[in-house]
Amino acid sequence: MWRDWRNRLLMSPRFQRAAAAFPFTRARARREARELFDIVAGFTYSQIALACVRLGVLERLRAGAVVEHSLMASMEMPEAAARTLLRAAAAIELLDACESKGQSAWALGRRGAALLGNPGVLSMIEHHAVLYADLVDPVAMLKAPRGSTALSRYWPYANASVPGQVAGEFTRDYTRLMAASQGLVAEEILDAYDVSKHRRVLDVGGGDGTFLRALGQRSNSAELILFDLPGVAEAARRRFAESGMTDRARAIGGDFSRDPLPPGADLVTFVRVLHDHDDPLVNTVLRAAFQALAPGGRVLVAEPLAGTTGAERMGDAYFGIYLWAMGSGRPRSADELTEMLKKAGFSRIRRLPTRIPLQTSVLVADKAR
Repeated sequence: MWRDWRNRLLMSPRFQRAAAAFPFTRARARREARELFDIVAGFTYSQIALACVRLGVLERLRAGAVVEHSLMASMEMPEAAARTLLRAAAAIELLDACESKGQSAWALGRRGAALLGNPGVLSMIEHHAVLYADLVDPVAMLKAPRGSTALSRYWPYANASVPGQVAGEFTRDYTRLMAASQGLVAEEILDAYDVSKHRRVLDVGGGDGTFLRALGQRSNSAELILFDLPGVAEAARRRFAESGMTDRARAIGGDFSRDPLPPGADLVTFVRVLHDHDDPLVNTVLRAAFQALAPGGRVLVAEPLAGTTGAERMGDAYFGIYLWAMGSGRPRSADELTEMLKKAGFSRIRRLPTRIPLQTSVLVADKAR
C-alpha cells in the first residue's frame, strides 16, 4: 500500500536528510520538523501560558509595555527565573521584547493580546491544570475506570447516579467555566443562525444563562427559558435579575436525564452540551426536545464536531481525551449527530457555516408541523 511505502520513506534518516537539503522539499521538511517538535513540546508551551496567567503577566501588560525590572519584580521570583519565563513566552509569541524610555521592556505579543481579549480562553488555561494532573500518566488515566479522575470530580454531574441531586455548592466552579466557554461561542452561533423569528427559546443545559443573555440582545421579543440542574438554575436566575431580564427570562431547575423538558418552545438549543454525555442520554434528551417543541419548531446544536476540516485536533485529539478524563461523553461528527437527530424524529437536518469551526459548528433540524 502507498501508506506503507510513505511510512518506510519517512522513517528513513537518509530520506529525511535528503528532503531537508533538496531545494524543492526543504521548506516542507522544515515545516514538518517544527510541527513534530510542537507535538513533543506542546505541554511545555501550555505551562508557559499557565505561568503567565497565574503571575498576572499578561494583565500587567494590558495597557502597554512595562520596563523589565518592574515587570520581573512583580513576578516575585529570582531574576534569572523571571527572565527565563519571559523569553519562553516571547518564543511562543505571548510577549514581545522591546524598549520603553530607553530601557529593556516587555509588551504583549500577538498571541498574548489575543488571549487577553478572550477571557474564556484564560479560564480554560487555568482549568487545564486539573486535566494535566490526570495526564501526568496518560496510560494509567485511560486504563482507569471512567469517573475516577480529578477532572471527573470537577464535573460532579458527569458521573452522578442522579445528577439533579448534585448540591448547588458543587456546581459553582463548573458553572463559571461553562459561562466562560459559552461566551467564546455565543456571538458566533448567533451570527450563523437568525433567532429573531422565534417567540420562545428553551436553552437546555444553559448554565448561568450566558448564551440566552446574548440571544436576548438579538431578539427583543422572545421569551427565554433555561433548563439546568437546580443549583445551576439558581445561578441563572441571579444573572437574569442582574441583567434586568426577569420580565422575559426564567430558569427552571430539573434533570434532563429524568425530567421532561418545559413544553411549547419553537426553538430548543444545546450549546456545548451534547458532547458532554454518552449516547444513551443524548438520545433521551433529543427525544425529550422533540416532544417539548411546538409543531414546526426547531432544534439547534452547537459544539465542536469531530472530523471538522481544519479543526481535526480540536475534535478527537482535544475533546476525545478531555471527555474521556471527564468520565462522560465523546466528540461526535456531523454525520453521527445527524443520525441521532433523525432517530429522535427530526427532519431537514443541516449544518450551518460558522466563522471559526474550531470553536463551534452549528446543526439545525426541524420538527414537522
